[in-house]
Amino acid sequence: MKKVGQWSVMVVLVLGLVLPPGQGAVQAEEDSERPDLMLLENVPEADVSVKDGTFDLTALHVYGDGSFKKVEEGLSWAASNKKVVKVNEEGQLTFTGKPGRSWVAVSNGRDKDWIFVYVKGGKKQADIHIQKNRGEKYDLIQHAMDEMSMEEKVGQMLMPDFRNWDGRNVTKMLPEIEDLVKEYHLGGVILFRENVVTTEQTTELVADYQNAAEKYGLLVTIDQEGGIVTRLQSGTDFPGNMALGATRSEELSRDVGRAIGEELSALGINMNLAPDMDVNNNPDNPVIGVRSFGENPELVADMGQAYMAGLQETGVAATAKHFPGHGDTAVDSHIGLPEVPHDKERLKEVELYPFQQAMDAGIDAVMTAHVTFPEIDDTKVISKKDGEEIALPATLSKKVLTGLMREEMGYEGLVITDALNMNAIQEHFGSVDAVIRAINAGTDIVLMPVGLEEVAGGIYEAVGTGEIEMKTIEDSVERILTMKIRRGIIKSEQPPSLEDQVANAKEVVGSEEHKQVEKEAAEKSITLVKNDQILPIQPEQDDQIVVVGDSFSSSLAEAVKDLHEQTTLIDHNSQAFTSEQQTALQEADYIIAGTYTYNVWTRSPDHPQMKRMKEILEMAEGKVIGVGIRNPYDVMAYPEVDAYIAQYGFRKASFTAAASTIFGQNQPSGKLPVTIPGENGVLYEYGTGLSY
Repeated sequence: MKKVGQWSVMVVLVLGLVLPPGQGAVQAEEDSERPDLMLLENVPEADVSVKDGTFDLTALHVYGDGSFKKVEEGLSWAASNKKVVKVNEEGQLTFTGKPGRSWVAVSNGRDKDWIFVYVKGGKKQADIHIQKNRGEKYDLIQHAMDEMSMEEKVGQMLMPDFRNWDGRNVTKMLPEIEDLVKEYHLGGVILFRENVVTTEQTTELVADYQNAAEKYGLLVTIDQEGGIVTRLQSGTDFPGNMALGATRSEELSRDVGRAIGEELSALGINMNLAPDMDVNNNPDNPVIGVRSFGENPELVADMGQAYMAGLQETGVAATAKHFPGHGDTAVDSHIGLPEVPHDKERLKEVELYPFQQAMDAGIDAVMTAHVTFPEIDDTKVISKKDGEEIALPATLSKKVLTGLMREEMGYEGLVITDALNMNAIQEHFGSVDAVIRAINAGTDIVLMPVGLEEVAGGIYEAVGTGEIEMKTIEDSVERILTMKIRRGIIKSEQPPSLEDQVANAKEVVGSEEHKQVEKEAAEKSITLVKNDQILPIQPEQDDQIVVVGDSFSSSLAEAVKDLHEQTTLIDHNSQAFTSEQQTALQEADYIIAGTYTYNVWTRSPDHPQMKRMKEILEMAEGKVIGVGIRNPYDVMAYPEVDAYIAQYGFRKASFTAAASTIFGQNQPSGKLPVTIPGENGVLYEYGTGLSY
């Protein structure tokens, strides 16, 4: 028998298995109002990669209005060759490890669909192939767009925040917000720390947002980078990117990305605006800093891809930011309009390199930077703020987003703006003009536009007049729906009960497994930059340790006191030391001085914090150990300190790891991800990291 004939017999057998008697004929009159049944995996844009010898098939109902929903009840599943693959009642495929072919089919008693699997000889992903059915019926995206109104298409591109309402934090769905989701057919929302207080409350809020969406799954987005940008109040406080860069461990970066994704997914949050893939090669950067993996493009690319892969493994969409690069800036785009003056060749070698690698590795989305790049786009525009001529920022530049990103770098995924309420955009362009420029430049999703009604109306009008071409809108909607299908962001006809969702979230968010990843990342990140034979300390029981500092000094003191009872905290803030405090400092056997900086001024020798550090070094009789709580650059202001540790973040795990390192319970293994400059050149080289 020829193979074609054999496969035909297999199809007949499978259909016989899944179709009840008498259900083979299709009655046009009955079916005209009924949804069609389809396997999501047959849709061209759907992901069919197999991991760990299993694969979950998803059945959809496709409606006449172009919408589609997951369906789980009233289905029967069957495999034609159980020696190769087995399928359970929930559509999960389990591969036996034996080679061969099989059809897997699903039926609801009226409709059916099937997919073909081919196993070369094992359970490894490379051995298992899932072959999609073909045909116009599977072009879900085109069917959806054919039925969508212009307003519905525009709605997919809008991602506002509802951080507050009438002066109060939004922690539960409000009727007014639900009405806006429906009225403007919103494709997504972004959550902030004000919105996500507890696991139970967050799960309920996210579920209510999904219920409010009319046809298509909602992108529920958050900035859960880790480190200083951590939104979840009940989640695991993972060290940030620069801490991960200090570990030099791609495996650990992937573990952190995966754990963050698992927590977000359990809460129903399906898109993370992370990782930050800026190359932080400017010590004066006030907004990126420790959010970056470091100053080396290869390090940023490798660690960022690992984080991205871990995140995407959980089904949560990842976003590389801030394109083309916010690392070599000395202005915060929340406040002003920064400039990166380098030419394209330099940008390709440094700033663009991690983004190119992320794009080639399949990043879901790229976020734009409100930064000007005059060597790429020297367009000048008139600012609405003061009438002055300014350069066009990347977020609004077609030369950057379309010419550079799409055409030169070959990126086909989703483009999302940074928040459009930031001064770099809002002050100079206003709400509607900024959004129109961003869309025409090549943006797919406008994040946090100012004034939803005004902005939506402005886009409708611009489409009507031809200022924005309808094709531009449709190209963006196609990319948005493609990403939603790839990540399974699809409404369900039978969503799990809220009780089940909450129970699952409570098991995952802040789990012991994730706490262990947090602990390992914190410990391996601690970088011993300087040590004049001081560390590790081994104090006698009655030795006096004084912890001194301002911001987060109590957290540092608690971690030290856990290891040595005779520990005193001096919170010096901006006041002069009292005579009593001076005595304590003079009599201390060890002084552990924590400094916390976030810009050039706070690490300046003239800043009150650093003046206090100079006083400590002058009056101390014992040894002084400096701890850079956030930025590793702090030692620039007090290079004469006896020992210096960089911990890269202010979460509890980092303080515990730093204290353990000081006492010799944690072997320091971190390497500086940045160069620390001094007055006369380099103070500490990239890669510096001492051990015991």
